[in-house]
Amino acid sequence: MTDSPRLTSLAHGGGCGCKLDPEVLRTLLADQPAAAQFKQLLVGNETADDAAVWEQEDGTCIIATTDFFTPMVDDPADFGRIAATNAISDVYAMGGRPIFALAILGMPVGKIAPEVVAKILRGGAEKCGEAGIPVAGGHSIDTPEPIYGLAVIGTCRREAVRRNADAKAGDVLILTKPVGVGVYSAAIKREALSADGYRDFVATTTLLNKVGTDLAADPAVHALTDVTGFGILGHGLELARGAGLTLVLDTDRLPLLPLAEGLARDGFVTGASHRNWTAFGSHVDLPADLPDWRRHLLTDPQTSGGLLVSCEADSAHAILDRIRAAGYPAASIIGRMEEGAPRIRVTA
Repeated sequence: MTDSPRLTSLAHGGGCGCKLDPEVLRTLLADQPAAAQFKQLLVGNETADDAAVWEQEDGTCIIATTDFFTPMVDDPADFGRIAATNAISDVYAMGGRPIFALAILGMPVGKIAPEVVAKILRGGAEKCGEAGIPVAGGHSIDTPEPIYGLAVIGTCRREAVRRNADAKAGDVLILTKPVGVGVYSAAIKREALSADGYRDFVATTTLLNKVGTDLAADPAVHALTDVTGFGILGHGLELARGAGLTLVLDTDRLPLLPLAEGLARDGFVTGASHRNWTAFGSHVDLPADLPDWRRHLLTDPQTSGGLLVSCEADSAHAILDRIRAAGYPAASIIGRMEEGAPRIRVTA
């Protein structure tokens, strides 16, 4: 077999847009056995955090996560790089440092050439190498759609753990990467994204969130999470629920990929964006005159998105400068945490 179809043509969706509806997921997890009986488990699934954290007797914490999805691009090496970057991000979002990964691979045997699959694996291994970790093993199966990702293990000290539930009233919110990956993905699916747009897409989705490890060493940083399939509103709502606070989001300050506004205006919106709004729109207060394209970007599913950082207001600008200097030029202050019911209030 020498020819393979477009990777995106073999998948019903792509990237983190394949996540289950957030309210469906909450329902599924609601009846799961409580893990509170394990005192070493510092972070489980109680607050929909990015990874599990287990404390050892010496105060070292083990961070464990897994993330995988179907392709959002047709280039196999890019698919591997994006999926690996996305999976590793969960460790950085907890304040940790990754130490090794295991590959998760599902491929439709007989539909994709082995050399294409090898390129996916090499792309993933390349990003793991950039993160300073090996791919130490993995598992593969025959699946109807292409699937690739990683299980990633990391470590940190207990004092460095940053949950998504520890934001404080008065905190300022910083987002480290621009939004718009979902609308770019929709354009890729329809072969409507320019070459420059594709380069921007790959650049942001393969930018490792390494800065999370550094941020966790700063006591002024109270909470971290990465923004992925539920969009800035969905993951922001998790932050608000965990802290029991209202998140105020200034949509005019939200950093966007260069073509995001135009694509959203032209209707390049994913199905996941609509599902996200249906799932949690009732917990969001929007300005009466907010145009639909802006709302779609607020629910736009991000694959390998940026970190959402909740930090002390007095330190916010210094932290922002550090983030930008570390290689995240689009990082911006986008809102704040206030006393109030756990919901989001959007301002423009």
